[in-house]
Amino acid sequence: MKEHILIVDDEEMIRDLLSAALTQDGYVCHQSSNVDEAFVLMSEQPVDLVISDIMMPGRSGVELLRDLKKINPDISVLMITGLSDMNTAMECVHLGADDYITKPFGINRVILTVKNLIERRCLALEKKNYQVSLEFKVMEQTSQIRKTMDELSNAYDNTLTALVKALDAREKEVGSHSERVMNYASFLGGKVGISGRELQELSKGALLHDIGKIGISDNILLKPGPLDDDEWVEMRKHPQVGYAILSEIDFLKIPADIILSHHERFDGSGYPKKLVGEQIPIGSRIFALVDTLDAMTSDRPYRKALPFSAVAAEVLKYRGSQFDPAIVDLFLAIPRNHWEECAGKHFL
Repeated sequence: MKEHILIVDDEEMIRDLLSAALTQDGYVCHQSSNVDEAFVLMSEQPVDLVISDIMMPGRSGVELLRDLKKINPDISVLMITGLSDMNTAMECVHLGADDYITKPFGINRVILTVKNLIERRCLALEKKNYQVSLEFKVMEQTSQIRKTMDELSNAYDNTLTALVKALDAREKEVGSHSERVMNYASFLGGKVGISGRELQELSKGALLHDIGKIGISDNILLKPGPLDDDEWVEMRKHPQVGYAILSEIDFLKIPADIILSHHERFDGSGYPKKLVGEQIPIGSRIFALVDTLDAMTSDRPYRKALPFSAVAAEVLKYRGSQFDPAIVDLFLAIPRNHWEECAGKHFL
């Protein structure tokens, strides 16, 4: 494709001379006798390079350069100046002129300079287009990676939820105990001030809290009557079994810590490590309370669901022994209907 060159000079002879030489060299040339004419022409015809005299009646070549670079920074500009006006020529370079030639000039020098500027412009545009294309590709790939990661995360979550539902079904839970506890824990965790990734970890820990029961035999897990001492020893291993399963999975290491300590008690009488107070992870302290909420407000084989008032009395009774006092106080300050919204059901 032939490049278009605009020659701006108030001397017709110079315009014709440059136009004839450059046309012979394969360029398409246009002429303007002043700056205003030049801008009218460029509004109608895209131009690749402008050759402009600096000193012209009316608006000068400096003004042409300044306004032109604001409109089209990618256009090449070659200034023509007299030997006595080199300071202005240097000012033009600072304003964005690509080069300048002095009068009197040799036509071969002009043609060579024009060729160099056109080549530089082509390379600059190619680089710019490549950068734009590269940025677009990076954005596109980043979006695709984010989409893939979201899909993978959803697949993980769906798999975990399906596994937990299977565990709940094994214990003949009414509804989904683990999902309700997860909702409660996320809600209360937000009230405590937990957010972002930490809240997500708490949710996963609450959802998977009983994963260790995979390792408990049906004879113990589903026993209709009370467990004997040996059976309780086995049952109390499930936090460690759950921890052993999940701690080997990178994205479940923090939920594994919550699972390990979800049967600890605030006064140190829990298991398996008999942790005390704030030695217990905050997620486990939150879980201990909301697990009690769900256990008491759900039907069990040996009893019907209890009213919410019984839960409030229970957590108040064991405030400071089983439960973190600060979390109990926060729990009791939250209206009952908020917990019902989390559960998706009405309490008695």
